[in-house]
Amino acid sequence: MMKTFYMYVLTYRGGAWSDPKARFAEACFEDHSFPKNSSNFEELSLYIEMHGDDLLTIATFDELWELYVEKYNL
Repeated sequence: MMKTFYMYVLTYRGGAWSDPKARFAEACFEDHSFPKNSSNFEELSLYIEMHGDDLLTIATFDELWELYVEKYNL
């Protein structure tokens, strides 16, 4: 079963703080307005462009999105 992007990202929580994917996951978890039920690239990327910071970066989003697409053959 396919997970939402948010649920996929949470699998990186608890990783080494030196890993940008772990920091991104923690930032998503702490951000209560993150679009948790979305798997729509445009919606998610726009959200990150508008609300991103040092942890929630578009570069890390792009990397995680590619991994997400590969995992679920989207």
